[in-house]
This record gives sequence, C-alpha cells and structure tokens, in this order.
Amino acid sequence: MALTLSSTSFKEGESIPVKHHMGEAYGMGCAGGNVSPELHWEGVPEGTKSIVIQCFDPDAPTGSGFWHWVVANIPANATSVSEGGGLPEGSLETRTDIGAPGWIGPCPPEGHGVHRYIFTISCLGVASIPVDVDSSAAVVGFMTNMNAIEQAKLTGVVAR
Repeated sequence: MALTLSSTSFKEGESIPVKHHMGEAYGMGCAGGNVSPELHWEGVPEGTKSIVIQCFDPDAPTGSGFWHWVVANIPANATSVSEGGGLPEGSLETRTDIGAPGWIGPCPPEGHGVHRYIFTISCLGVASIPVDVDSSAAVVGFMTNMNAIEQAKLTGVVAR
C-alpha cells in the first residue's frame, strides 16, 4: 500500500475552511481561528522510524514561499494529528516563517489569487532528526530529505 495523506478538515485541491486561517493577533488582516487541521495517513513503509509533517505555501510573495507548520520526530506508530494541535507524544513543532513554532494558518494577501498550502508527510529511516524548537524550516527540510524513505502530499487552497 502506498503512503497517503488525508484530512477530515479539507479535501485534496479544495479550500481550507476559515477556522484554520491565521487569526487577527498576527496583524496580517486575517480573522480566522488559527486552528490546525486534522491530518491522517496510511501506508507507512517498513523501516520508518519517525515522521515529519510540513505545510508550505509556495505562492507567498516572499521570494522563498512561507512555512506554515513544521512538526518533527513524530513517532513511527502514529497515524494522525488531531484538529487544533493534538500531536502524538514526542512530537516537536519547530519554528515557522512567523518566527515561532506551532501552526500558523493561511492568510494570502487580498487580491493575490489562489495560494496552495502543501502538506507533506515524510517517513524517515531515523528515530529522530537533531532539531529543536528554534530550528528553521530549511534545516528541518534538509534533515528530512536526507533521511526520507517515502513522502505523500495533500494540497488545500485559499484566496482572499
């Protein structure tokens, strides 16, 4: 069975509901609930020792996209993360492009068109990667891609 990533919060290619969008506290003009979506997966390959989940917006007008969520060192026997941040014990959220760890919801600039929010699950052949809460998404990405056995993606969209 191939690795798959799904969500009860939104379906592949569909709009991510407002309750998951960035909240007013971030000062970027969005008034969502900033609630992380539910994610679940199947088909974890043999030899997986840990899992990483990342959410990236390649359409953000930054020149380098925007990292919305980075969760490392998820135990290999986990099969989901709950809506609102129910992470398996031992998981580690690292810094996003807002400057802090944790979920930061979608908030594309008004009139900028459709933005893609690409959730990626990576199954790793190592029990953990050497990162901490202050590690950048780029460092986590490097460590993840150096140790990935298999990956699956799920994309949601948002436009304002």
